[in-house]
Formats: sequence, C-alpha cells, structure tokens
Amino acid sequence: MNLIEEMTTRGHERVCVHHDPDSGLRAIIAVHSTALGNALGGTRRWHYDSYDAALLDVLRLSRGMTYKAACAGLDMGGAKSVILLDSPRQTPTEAQARAMGRFVDSFNGDYIAAEDVGVNEQFVDWMAMETDHVMGGTGEGQGGDPSPHTALGVFRGMQACLRHVGESQFAGLTVAIQGVGSVGAHLARMLHEHGAELVVADIHQNSVDEMVGKYGARAVGTDEIIGAECDILAPCALGAVIGPDNIDSIRARMICGAANNQLVDHDRDAAALRKRGVLYGPDFIVNAGGLIHLAGLYLGLTPPQLEAKIDDIESTTLRIFELTDQHESTAHAAVALAEERIATERSREETHAG
Repeated sequence: MNLIEEMTTRGHERVCVHHDPDSGLRAIIAVHSTALGNALGGTRRWHYDSYDAALLDVLRLSRGMTYKAACAGLDMGGAKSVILLDSPRQTPTEAQARAMGRFVDSFNGDYIAAEDVGVNEQFVDWMAMETDHVMGGTGEGQGGDPSPHTALGVFRGMQACLRHVGESQFAGLTVAIQGVGSVGAHLARMLHEHGAELVVADIHQNSVDEMVGKYGARAVGTDEIIGAECDILAPCALGAVIGPDNIDSIRARMICGAANNQLVDHDRDAAALRKRGVLYGPDFIVNAGGLIHLAGLYLGLTPPQLEAKIDDIESTTLRIFELTDQHESTAHAAVALAEERIATERSREETHAG
C-alpha cells in the first residue's frame, strides 16, 4: 500500500508510524482532519494480519471520526490510532501504554487519544502518565468508560429508525446483536428493558451466556447472526461485516449498530442495502455517543449538555433519512452532511483570515 497515495485519496493531514524498541510498541496515529478542532479518537490494540491491514484500518477509522464529530456538532476533528499486537490477546503492559502516551504527546494536542477495542481504563491511566492528551481514564474529568454512552446513542439511532418506518416501540420486535462486549451488552440491557426480543452472537462464549441468562436472549453462531431473522440488526463488533457476500442474506428490516465501518465498501454496500429496502442507520451517526461524552468533557460541556447532545443522535439520524431522497443512500447523505459542516467552517476561517 502506498501511504502517500492513500493519504491523498482519503484526505488525511498526517499519518505517523512509531516503534519503541524498549517496550516493543508498534503503533500508527492517523489524523484525518483538524478543520473543526483538535482531533479525538480511540486507540485500538489489535493483532492484524499485516501492516497494510493495520494501516487501512486506521485510515478508515480516522476518516470516520471526522464525519462523526462533524455530524454530532462537535468542534473536534477526526483521528485514530492503532497498536499492532504480536499475537492475539497479547497482555497489555504499562511500558507499552506509557510509550504510546509519549507518542500521543508528540502531537502536542492535535491528537487526543481515548479508549477503543483492546484498551481499557487502566491502559488509558498508564498513557496519562506521559501525556495530558488522553480521555477515558479514571482520573478527574477523564470520562471513564465511554461504552454506556455509545450504547445509548445507538439506542437513540434505533428509535429514529423506528420513527422513520412509522413505529414507536421495541416491544414485540426482535433485535440481533453481533458482538455483546462492553457496548453490545449495554445496548442489550436497554433493549430488553424496552421489551425487545434479543438474538446474540459473540466470539466469547461467556459473553453470550451472560446475555442468555440475564435477558433470555437466543444465541446463534457468529456465522449466522448477519442473516438472522429480525427487525433490527445491530453490528457491535469490528467493521467490514456487511458486503456483497452477505447483503442478499440479510433478513433485517433495519441495520443500526455500534461498530465502526460496518460496510466493506461504504458507497457500494450502502446503495445495495437501499436497493434491497433495508434501512441503514449510518454507523458514524448512531455510534457517536462515546465520542460526544469524551469530547464534550474535553470541550467543557456540562452533564446536561452532554446528555442533550447524545439524545440529539435521534434527530440527526432522522434528518439523514429525510435527506436521503437527494442522495444515493443514507450513508451518502450522512457524508454530505459532515462535509457540508467542514466546508462551512473552512470558508468561515478563510473569510476571517482575509
């Protein structure tokens, strides 16, 4: 993969690769845009098949963060980082976390790190020993685990999906959740409390067993969940799970989940879903709750303001659906909304500079 070409094509401002020999840390930070402000985005620890796979992941994720912040009305840019693990489920160490903190600190605040897959509050606390530019730890004002806020945003997005199709209640509906980790489990609780029947799948059997025991969920295999018969399909694990290989097998009426980059190809697959009559809640719209919580705290928003902004995910999702008549798909409409806000801000800055 040609990094310069990929950066140019995707509109990235800065991509840095780092290796810390003492701790063994190998990491990439990708800053997509700072047009709206400093860029906040999670740090993902993952075992990738190749360096190119890691690079593609961080480039896609960071661009998604730009759109997520823009559509959420936050004065924040978009960025993301990945830590490349030598083996799956490699044990996190304080040395690597602190090395990552120093890497983040070298961006002088242009990039603010946070939690993502494979990173918990302890890891963030270790990073915070080396940089002030990190959110999601246990320290005062750090925001803690963003998962409940992400789940609440997805729930609001689902409410928008229901309203768009003329429904209002989850009671009597079936929701299939792919991935019941930290976010998926919170989402399952909320849906159960509102009367939904649950179908769940996860690579970790203990997580599945917990959902079956607590909420009476029906467990299916990870290879069955995308095609499960349901009203709403909620991808809440990793990305690139919906594409040409399985779109025709989807039996859900709506897709609304927490995973980033759910579509293998954003443009092609969103259009294919619309053609099949499946309502797609764009991932970077509906999963913005965690970002709103952490970025809002960073920007000084009060708890009531944060709560209101997460609730606004419902109205933003509805607005996307209303705009879709002018675009090829809901995903295209969401990107257009984000780029419109960014272009407006750049124009304002150019006017002031002149």
